[in-house]
Amino acid sequence: AAIEARLLSLWLRRRLPEGERVGVLLPPCAAAALANVALTLEGRVPINLNYTASEELVAGCAEKAGARAVLTSRRFLEKLGWKEPPGAVFIEDAAAETSKTRAALAALSFWALPAFLLERRWCRPRRLDELATVIFTSGSTGVPKGVMLTQANVLANIEALGQILQVSDRDRILGILPFFHSFGFTVTLWFPLLAGFGAVYHHNPLDSRTIGDLASKYAATILLGTPTFLATYLRRVEPEKFKSLRMVVAGAEKLREEVARAFQERFGLRPLEGYGCTELSPVAAVNIPDFQPPGEPAPKQKGTKPGTIGQPLPGVVLGVVDPDTGVPLGPGRPGLILVKGPNVMAGYLGEPEKTAASMRDGFYVTGDIGMIDDDGFVTITDRLSRFSKIAGEMVPHIKVEEKLHELAGLVEQTFVVVGAPDPKRGERLVVLCKGCEDLDGLFKKLQASGLPNLWIPAREDFRRVDAFPLLGSGKLDMPKLKTLALEAAGA
Repeated sequence: AAIEARLLSLWLRRRLPEGERVGVLLPPCAAAALANVALTLEGRVPINLNYTASEELVAGCAEKAGARAVLTSRRFLEKLGWKEPPGAVFIEDAAAETSKTRAALAALSFWALPAFLLERRWCRPRRLDELATVIFTSGSTGVPKGVMLTQANVLANIEALGQILQVSDRDRILGILPFFHSFGFTVTLWFPLLAGFGAVYHHNPLDSRTIGDLASKYAATILLGTPTFLATYLRRVEPEKFKSLRMVVAGAEKLREEVARAFQERFGLRPLEGYGCTELSPVAAVNIPDFQPPGEPAPKQKGTKPGTIGQPLPGVVLGVVDPDTGVPLGPGRPGLILVKGPNVMAGYLGEPEKTAASMRDGFYVTGDIGMIDDDGFVTITDRLSRFSKIAGEMVPHIKVEEKLHELAGLVEQTFVVVGAPDPKRGERLVVLCKGCEDLDGLFKKLQASGLPNLWIPAREDFRRVDAFPLLGSGKLDMPKLKTLALEAAGA
């Protein structure tokens, strides 16, 4: 892989125009990984573009990032049905335009030269405060925000993960997250490369059968995914396909207890919940396996507490404050979560006002509500954006969703709660249901569940939908769901 990346970097040096930033329009695969490495060797900044968004939005992101070239594939563009983007450079041409002599010299250099000389010859020097990438957030209208992550941001996150996950060269991570997603970029692309273990990539995280086959074929040991993906694997992956896994980490959304329990029952391994976001490079906290010394009956150090997102990574400070006053809150008291550390982004590309608004006294304001217990484990209770203010009271959507899934006895995401305007009480709750049958019976159970009356949606606000729209990262597309809810509510 190192020799191929070197050859690709030399080819890119001849083909790319001047300019530090280069768009990358490729699915997660070996070629996309090599492209990111090759661009980094050349001192360029790879900008992985979200191919699940519209063609116009991707073009807008590339323009905003200042990418004068886009490294892509003719075959991939055909599958997308897109036109050739401005400044397109096609990765298929690299092999045809690289001579056997050049390849042999690269291989000879790799095996003959010591590491420090290879580094001097093959790598353009970079400072820690220089950009490593720009990752665009999921925007509903206009061009999304571009999160600027530096070399120091990404390296700090990788170093912290290496300290707590205890990986070895025998590990293999199953890379199913796209590289335009921060977890995919840091954890499934650069983490294995820098920590020295293997990675297996597949472009479609919902292609359960292929993912199971890849896990079995390559003896994958680590799987990182969203709860939505894990719920899909429950139905379509045979247990023996995942028998080599030693660690499964769920992020991007809250891991419901029903999903975690069902995964453990089927595959013999409980998913560990983590937490992060693009602005944090991305990991801020994660559960890890308990430390069990050989021959001892009980764990010596507890690394996992179900229902929490774990403890902050080494070097990361996580605080909880009152959302209105900013006063720090003690253990067990829910409030707004703030994060500080070397993983906090450099800012939003070209948007200093939004950057300033996202920070408070050096801490990044996550927008999430949670609390820290006496042992330092963090629990996320909701997002500020996923509350509705009904008759002056803040009603959490996720709590209502969890109760609906519990009453229905369902593991897969079947209900999503969204707020809609209400002329009398300010807002009301709308429940979007996918594939649910007896809504009348479910509504009666909800009325008798003990939830506060304000938290119980009206029966006419339960609406059936064919499917829940997802982002390319596997998270629910909340802006589209909001639109569906407004249409269903007649707003």
